[in-house]
Amino acid sequence: MSRFSAITDNPHENRFNNKVGILVTNLGSPDAATTPALRTYLREFLSDPRIVEIPRVVWMIILHGIILRVRPSKSAEAYKSIWTEQGSPLINITKNQCEKLTHLLKDKGHDNVEVVMAMRYGNPSIEAGLEQLREKGITNIVVLPLYPQYSSATTGSTFDAVSRVLTKWRWVPQLHFLNGYHDQPKYIESLSNSVKEYLENNPMPEKILFSYHGTPKQFLLNGDPYHCFCHLTTNAVIEHLGLDKDKVITTFQSRFGKAEWLKPYTDFTLKDLAKNGTKHIAILSPAFSADCLETLEELEEENKEYFIEAGGERYDYIPALNDRDDHIEAFYEILKPHL
Repeated sequence: MSRFSAITDNPHENRFNNKVGILVTNLGSPDAATTPALRTYLREFLSDPRIVEIPRVVWMIILHGIILRVRPSKSAEAYKSIWTEQGSPLINITKNQCEKLTHLLKDKGHDNVEVVMAMRYGNPSIEAGLEQLREKGITNIVVLPLYPQYSSATTGSTFDAVSRVLTKWRWVPQLHFLNGYHDQPKYIESLSNSVKEYLENNPMPEKILFSYHGTPKQFLLNGDPYHCFCHLTTNAVIEHLGLDKDKVITTFQSRFGKAEWLKPYTDFTLKDLAKNGTKHIAILSPAFSADCLETLEELEEENKEYFIEAGGERYDYIPALNDRDDHIEAFYEILKPHL
C-alpha cells in the first residue's frame, strides 16, 4: 500500500463536510431563578473584563467580597417574577428563533446549513455550541450575536469567547463573525412593523421612548460606537414610519454602580415626563432581540411604576421582536451573503 493510499484510507478524512454552521448567540440566563444559580451566573458575567473595566485585583475583591454575597438573592427574586414553565424567557425565545431560522433556511433551499444556539454566559455555552458544530464536521462557521447595535460589552465579548475556544482547536474553521446590524433594512422594517402594529391598535401616545440597554459613558469616550448605533436605529425607524421626531426620545436603561452611564436615563426620563404632564407613553427596547429580565421586569413592570407614581396614566410596552416572522427574515438577510 502506498503512503498516499494509507492517508486517503484514514477514517477521519471524511468526517468533514461542506455544511455551513450558524452559531446564534445571546447574552444568557441563569439555569434557575434561585440564589445559587444566580451566584454562578453573575460570577461569570461580572468577571468579564469587557463588562467591568476597572483594575482586576480591585474588582475581584469587590465582586467576591461584596457583590456575590448580596446581589444573587435580589436578582433571584427579580428572575422569579418572569420565570415560566419553560424556564428562562430569553432561552426559550432564542430556541424558537433558531428553530424558525432553520425552517426558513430550508424553505429558501439551504439544506446544507446547521443552526446552533449558544449563550455568552451560562448554558448552553459558546464552547458547547462550537463543539456541537465541530462534531458535525463543520469547518465553515458564521457567528451571529443577536445584538443589533455593536458594543464591546456584548458583541466584542462574544468574539473574545469564540476566539478563546478556537485557540484550543487544531484545525481552526473558516469563520465569519457578524458584528452588528443596527441599520440592516429588514431589521429596521421588522422593528418598524412592531411599532406600526401598536399604533394601529392603540391611541397615539404623547411620547414614544426607544430605551436601549445602557453602558458606562467611559465606553463611549474610549471609542465604543454603541451610543451612535442606537441613535441611528431610532432615526431609521422614525424615517421608515414618518414619525414626528418631537414625539420620540432615545433613552438608556439598566445601569448599575456609581459611574456615569449613557444619558438620558430611562427611569429619570419617565419620571420627568409624568411630572411635566405627559399622561400616555409607549416604550420599546430595540437593543434586545428577545424579551428578558431587562424588558419584562425592568421595563414592563418597574419603569411602569415609576411613570404611574409620578403622575402618568397609561404606559404601554411594545414587546421585543422575539420570533416574529419578519424578525427571522431579517436574520436570513443578514446571514445570506455568508451561506
